[in-house]
Parts: sequence; structure tokens; C-alpha cells
Amino acid sequence: MTKKAEKHYDLIVIGSGPAGEKAAVKAAYFKKKVALIEQQPKYGGAGVHTGTMPSKTLKETALFFSGQFGSKLYGTDKRQEAQATIQRFMHRKNIISDQLNNEVLTNIVLHGVDIYHGRGIFADAHTVWVHGSNPVSLTAEYIIIATGSYPFHPPEIPFDNVCVHDSDSILDISSLPASIIILGAGVIGCEYATIFSAIGSKVTLINASADMMPFLDKEITQNLHLQMSESGISTRFDKRVIETKASTDKKSVTVILSDGEILTAEMFLYAAGRCANTQGLQCGIPGIALGKRDNIAVNEYYQTTVPHIYAVGDVIGFPALASTGMDQGRSAVSHIFKINDLPAISQHLPYGIYTIPEVSMIGITEEQAIMQSLPYAVGKAFYADMPRGRILGVTNGLLKLVFSTEDNTILGVHIIGPLASEIIHYGMLLVQEHKKLHDIVSAVFNYPTLHDLYKYAAYDALSSLRGYKVKKSSANYR
Repeated sequence: MTKKAEKHYDLIVIGSGPAGEKAAVKAAYFKKKVALIEQQPKYGGAGVHTGTMPSKTLKETALFFSGQFGSKLYGTDKRQEAQATIQRFMHRKNIISDQLNNEVLTNIVLHGVDIYHGRGIFADAHTVWVHGSNPVSLTAEYIIIATGSYPFHPPEIPFDNVCVHDSDSILDISSLPASIIILGAGVIGCEYATIFSAIGSKVTLINASADMMPFLDKEITQNLHLQMSESGISTRFDKRVIETKASTDKKSVTVILSDGEILTAEMFLYAAGRCANTQGLQCGIPGIALGKRDNIAVNEYYQTTVPHIYAVGDVIGFPALASTGMDQGRSAVSHIFKINDLPAISQHLPYGIYTIPEVSMIGITEEQAIMQSLPYAVGKAFYADMPRGRILGVTNGLLKLVFSTEDNTILGVHIIGPLASEIIHYGMLLVQEHKKLHDIVSAVFNYPTLHDLYKYAAYDALSSLRGYKVKKSSANYR
């Protein structure tokens, strides 16, 4: 490779996804000279183009076309009024991705970050070569790797991006499938299962284990599983895929399961894991240690095994959330330049799963309380009992508090229902600040709102502690 004149920076950031963007602009805000390397022609990484924003936008689009919740208000089915085509289904997703791409670029430019297009490759511990149309050699005192992840491709799955897809290529399909088989009942698999079901596809969800999303409270996943089944999603849990074969005309896929069952659908989506995008970096040159699926190992400050090289976001693995990646990038910059405004991100992270219905949680589950031998109890409130829930026409869903019976401290909050990912944030404060049941019942919320779920779950908890038998909802509790 021919190198241009070497350029020196305080910080080089590799990748413009949520973690890389926030790291770069924060360092630049504090007057550091920053270079950002981006391999793709667009900015924002998976968060903008193949992951967070596209799938969440498709979820809202699916709700619009299906009228799933609006139909409960007047007994009508909006699907008869607005049939989805692939163009209409993808239109809003494309608009949002383009808008956010421009916003990320604008943010980077406004902060004075120098942008280099191409693949970043380590030449030594302080030097990164940018391989692209204008190759250049960059050096820096510090380097942050924020290259994200990509869908795992097991060799036995015949990916063709026509009828056999991963979670990236599924965003570029040219037609809506009448039927689809999804392998993997994690966050991505469950989200897409409910999205495709909402727009009318016949969905079969396969999972190698008996549990889907085992990090969630089991009562919540049981509730979600039931609602998924009632929406027409067929599940095959605790079963492995032995063979996947696309037809010669690429119009169908046949899947053979470990129990011998044969399934056929128009499309197949593999949604069972991702790999860190580190293969082209040549991490071995500076001596950066890699773990399972090429994840970069880091300490609590996001330092790799080479102390002046940091890694943030999906490239370090769990929890691999856009929200955590952003703050990991900010925290790394704080540590690098001794800014000390964000020494560490919170240990209590909210999770938002954008299924239909949404699921969100923070803190410990009931199962974790049992495993840890904690003295605990729960309080519950149901969407159908809340005036705002009735206004919205919601017949299912609940909020569940897990609390200590020693001092009534809130240990965990678990929600399934519309806007769960929004209303979890009050629960986040409860857990982070070690609030008690009486802190909830003494709070005044706007009325009517879904935040009443917190108050009535707390009343339910206090009533059970006092031995009162509270009449449970007569609604269709899941």
C-alpha cells in the first residue's frame, strides 16, 4: 500500500456507530484533535442502518398497517383499509435511516472531527492505516475501537439473501413473505417474529433451548409467548435445525428439525447471534486479546489488553445495546483524557425488547431473587385495569414489581405491554436510587397515564404484605 504523509491525532476512533460517534464528538468537544475512520459509505453503523432504528421503525409500521391495538377500540380491522406492500412497509424505515445518517454526519462535522473513509488496520500499537480510495497513515496517543458486530453465519445455513436471510439482509427483501421460519428466540428473533406476524405472515419460531430470552422474568416471557401464540406465531422450542435447504427457484425453504419434523416456508431468517467486527483490524499486531466470536476483552474502563487502546459498543459483546454503547464511548473518553464527568455507566441497565407487545425490565427477576435466597415478594398491576389502558383499548399486559420484604426496597421492575420501553425509566430510577414502595404510592402522576401501573402495583404489594386479599383483575390476564 502507498501511504500519504502521516497525520497525528490525540484520538483515533474506528467506527461511526452509536459508540464511536459519541466517543469522537465528546473528545472533540473537549478540544482534542480527533480522527474518525468509517468503512461504510453511510454513518451510524448498525444502530442506524441494520439494527436498532430499522427494526424498531418496522415494528411501528407493522402496528400501523395491522391496526392491532386500534382495532380493540372500535372492533374494526384496519388491515382491510391499508394493505401493506413491500414498498410501503420499508418506506418509513428508509426515511428514518437516511435522516439519522445525516444527523450523525452533521454532529461529527460540527464538532470538527476529521473523517476518513476506508478500512482501519493496525500497523502498530499507535498507527492505523486507512485502506480506501485515499489511503493514509494515522497515528494517535489513544485509539478507540467501535467497529460493531455482524450476523453470525454458521456454515450449514445456505445464506443467499433471497429466501435465506440474516438480520441484515432481511431489511432489503423485495417482497413480503406469506410465510417465514425464524431460527433463534432471542431479542432479534422475537422482534422479527412479531413484526412479520403483525403484517400477516405465517411465522414459525424455532429455538434450540426451551426458554426464550432467559434473562427476562419468566412470568413475562410466558406472557409474551402466550400472546405470540394467540397472534398466530407457531413455536418449536428445545429443537435444533438439522438441515436448511432453499428450493432451486429460490421461492421456498425447507427446514428439518432434530425430531424429524419438516417445515416449509417462503423465507428463512437466521437470528441466533452476532460476531464482533474485528477480523480486518489485525488486532494481533498491537497485541489486543480477543474472546468468543472475536469480541474484544476490556476492563471496567474499556481498556483492552493494550492500555492506550480502548473498545466500546457491540465489539465488546454483552449487552450490545445502542444505549449502553453510547455511554461506553463517552465513559472511555472521560477515562482517557481524565475528564471525570462519567467515570462509569450505571450498573443497572434497562432492557427494551421491541416485540409486539413491548417488553422492558430493569433490576433482578423473580428467579434471580430465588437463586440469591433474597426475602422478596411481588406486586402487580394490569393495563386493562388502568383508565389509560382502557382508553387505548389494551386488554393484556402488566407491570410487576419485585421488592425486598425486609425493607420494601424495589429490586426489579418488569413490564409487558404498549410503551413498556418508555415507562420503564421511572422504574430505572426506583431501582438505581433504592426507592421503596411508599415512595411510589406517595408520588403524584398525571391522570390518566400508564404510570398508574406503578402505583397500583405498589398498592397490590403493600396489601399482600398486610394480608389483605385484593380482588385481581377480571380482565383477560395473561
